[in-house]
Amino acid sequence: MNPLIRLAGIAALAVLAAVPAFAQDYPSKPIRVVVPYPVGGAVDIMTRLVTAHMQQTLGQPVLVENRPGANANLGPDHVAGTPPDGYTVLATATYLIANPLVEGDKLRWQPASFVPVARFTTAPNLFVVPGGSPLRSIRELVTAAKARPRELNYGEAGPGAPQTMAIEMLKTVAGIEMQPVTYKGSPPVITDLANGTLAMSVLPLSVSMGAIQGGRIKALASTSNQRSALLPEVPTMAEAGFPEVTVVSWYGFHVPRGTPGAVIERLSAAVAAAAAAEEVRNRTQGVGGEIAYLGTREFETFLEEDRVRWQRFTQALRPR
Repeated sequence: MNPLIRLAGIAALAVLAAVPAFAQDYPSKPIRVVVPYPVGGAVDIMTRLVTAHMQQTLGQPVLVENRPGANANLGPDHVAGTPPDGYTVLATATYLIANPLVEGDKLRWQPASFVPVARFTTAPNLFVVPGGSPLRSIRELVTAAKARPRELNYGEAGPGAPQTMAIEMLKTVAGIEMQPVTYKGSPPVITDLANGTLAMSVLPLSVSMGAIQGGRIKALASTSNQRSALLPEVPTMAEAGFPEVTVVSWYGFHVPRGTPGAVIERLSAAVAAAAAAEEVRNRTQGVGGEIAYLGTREFETFLEEDRVRWQRFTQALRPR
């Protein structure tokens, strides 16, 4: 077994043993996990892989509820108004950092509305084009975009999505302009790529693998630090000549501020147990993700580092 996975399992047992007696009754009813994206998207897929195991540890159903819309703001807005008792959990991703940076005071929620529980998975994204596109590399994409400024269109999921950030990064470092088309989720982007309505996009590997294997779309490069084992022939953006465009998606859980620390510890321990489970790891890898558990404090440090990193690109991501 991977040493990191084994350590996560040991950490889970240690945390469960240390939970104060007054939290031993938690949970006494089902837990809702709110996903602010549609069913079938990357956040939804990764969340369900973990919550299916969490309910074994917690002894209660862990129910996923999708609340997509408003650039992933409906979900956190709803959760921010729920009681801080550990029975409503928010599935989080890069939008938690990016949306406040981009939309500022327009949001009805802020990162301070929540406290971290744990991070559980990271996953790469892919620069993709239609299966019949003549473009075969990122260099060719950049050349085409420079030859026809703002003529090439691309699908995006809104300014808070890491995939949008990857495109904005490429536009910034390569000095190109393209025309955005905003969608509510990845599946319709794949459809419009496949039929040639869109020239390109950046999509999570987890939702695009089937279309790539079927030849409906093709991958030009991965935004991760290393090539994916599922697509070993696809170079990274660094290998393609754009090392600045490295965007690894992360997935985690937050709860409303004010949730008892012992409850947060119990939830985090359940995530750690899921991260240590071989079946969860295998299924996650099968859709292009990697188990990357971080406990509450480590996750909090990671989030601050992530926020500092994305500040550089917020001006380009502000609503058009």
